[in-house]
Amino acid sequence: MSLKVQRALISVLVIAGTLIVGFFGVRAILAFREFRRHGPPPFPESLEDQPTETDVELIREWMTVPYIAMTYHVHPKSIFDALGINPKGNDEKSLTQLNEQFFPGKPGIVIELVKAAVSANQAVPKDTMPDMPATP
Repeated sequence: MSLKVQRALISVLVIAGTLIVGFFGVRAILAFREFRRHGPPPFPESLEDQPTETDVELIREWMTVPYIAMTYHVHPKSIFDALGINPKGNDEKSLTQLNEQFFPGKPGIVIELVKAAVSANQAVPKDTMPDMPATP
């Protein structure tokens, strides 16, 4: 292969590579701009905007105490008080992790205590409150 043919081949490959990089680079930039346009869903102004869950049997071992408190509209402190656990450092642990750490010989005790605490501290939902009779 002559020197002239090698230079021509290298030039063609460099130009082809530059075009491929440019094509996919522009696509990546456009995709990134589109991605940046979409933000997270709006957070509700208050928890009263969210429907209140009332069935404590839906509580599972993977849930954390703050998640349960938000879902059932119960203060997390009341759940931690029922468990007898300090909330500091334990608010990101699942119910399974709390059970293994604080009640190692009693499997499932944390979830039962949490269900009882939520049932006891849960406020009556507004949609199930009896209507006041009309005044005559």
